[in-house]
Amino acid sequence: MNVEHVLSAERAGIDATLERLVASPGTWPQRLHEAIAYAVFAGGKRIRPILARLACRTAGGDPDEITEAACGLELIHTYSLVHDDLPAMDDDVLRRGRPTVHIAYDEATAILVGDALLTEGMQLLARYPLGVSWAALRSDAVVMVAEAVSSRGMVGGQAEDIESTGHDGSDRDTLEQRLERIHRHKTGCLLQASLELGALLAGADPSQQGAFATFGRDLGLAFQVADDLLDATASADDLGKSPGKDARTGKLTYVTLFGLEAARQRLGVLEEKLVDRARTLEGRDGELSALAHYVCRRSS
Repeated sequence: MNVEHVLSAERAGIDATLERLVASPGTWPQRLHEAIAYAVFAGGKRIRPILARLACRTAGGDPDEITEAACGLELIHTYSLVHDDLPAMDDDVLRRGRPTVHIAYDEATAILVGDALLTEGMQLLARYPLGVSWAALRSDAVVMVAEAVSSRGMVGGQAEDIESTGHDGSDRDTLEQRLERIHRHKTGCLLQASLELGALLAGADPSQQGAFATFGRDLGLAFQVADDLLDATASADDLGKSPGKDARTGKLTYVTLFGLEAARQRLGVLEEKLVDRARTLEGRDGELSALAHYVCRRSS
């Protein structure tokens, strides 16, 4: 399977839907909507809505019925990036290869962009798919995604990531547990929710939803371990953001804690586990398996 072809086709459909759903830059208040468009249409990979659509298809649903809801995940993810880049958080000047929102506009605007994107993302999940017959599943989807990005999920992982910056390297076992907890929450919770959303809206039973959630949980960890490796090895052009920043700021990552080779070995173990899990969901050599390879071997 040509995963790049699958991702490109999926991305094109998602981008077209986002163009339709996101307010145009000329909408009042104009500067805010210009900044929102700047953040959303900066060339993201759209992994989260793609995961939702692939899970929906794998679970027997029609992914075209859930594209608008899946786009809600992308808006929520973009909010998290905008806020993560703020001076009070990671204080980064590059995102997706161009100036971050608070650099291109200003800090107050960036905060409001994040606020708006989170709200708009949840609104899409509450509204789509349209129709009374979807009402119960929409309600379940809103609760599930809200939990994933709450103080017990993505936001909690971000909080612990900040608390862990500047660790002294003592008590390695405790630090490893903390590191995995950060990654599983800060990055993993929304990736897991993306797969769960697709399965949920496809009408999967609780057992099937649980299998997608388990795959998503491990995929989220693998995605962040790959990110740790890229931060240490990729250039700014490849990475789309400032490289080497984790080490300079004392971030707790797999590379800063264990070194490059051990981090690569950990990622290899996760990749094997993900492929095994994907096969239980879709058989051999399916889309989820190909995406697992892509996440673990990406270069940007």
